[in-house]
Amino acid sequence: MANAMLRLARNLTITACLLAGCALVGGFMLFVQSLARSEPIPVNRVEGIVALTGGSERISDAVDLLARGKGDRLLITGVNGKTTKEEIARQRPDLRSVFDCCVDLDYQALNTVGNAVQTRNWARRHGFRRLLVVTSTYHMPRTLAELGHAMPEGEFLPHPVVADRLDLDGWWREPGTMKLLALEYVKFVAAVTRIGVGAPDPERATTASGGPRTVSALR
Repeated sequence: MANAMLRLARNLTITACLLAGCALVGGFMLFVQSLARSEPIPVNRVEGIVALTGGSERISDAVDLLARGKGDRLLITGVNGKTTKEEIARQRPDLRSVFDCCVDLDYQALNTVGNAVQTRNWARRHGFRRLLVVTSTYHMPRTLAELGHAMPEGEFLPHPVVADRLDLDGWWREPGTMKLLALEYVKFVAAVTRIGVGAPDPERATTASGGPRTVSALR
């Protein structure tokens, strides 16, 4: 009897592990399939634009959207503390006047949770509710989840940045791309799970001291 119970428990454990593995693999496939393959052309105007650091294309695209009148102000969140105003502005020297007048830099955020917290603070300070979000296509699902959690009253329109070197249709042929997508999927699942169970956000570990500063105030 005891042996039968042990076999049953073992079989149930193996079955549960197999089902969980299949769910993770299936979820990963759906995650990759859902990622945008091309950058959208924004039609509607928003109040604010938010760019998460992590690639020069993100900032360049965001500043271009601001210059085209798609938003009133731009927040670049998660800027490295050693990065200066001049270094960022040099990415788009043709739009320096727009950069000087209407761009804010956030040096506090240390990760995506911190990005969401600082975006919320910035948006509420300016009275913004409708935001255009600029980040890499693979980072967009987690970013939107964190933003929706931090700022439930907000409306977030995604503007995914698709790098030329990222082959989403042949991701399994590139070990680097496969690793990048798998890691991001794990982070996305962890974020959604944390939000779903109502676990507290580790804000102390996601933001540094101080507050966002306007570019014009940096010297």
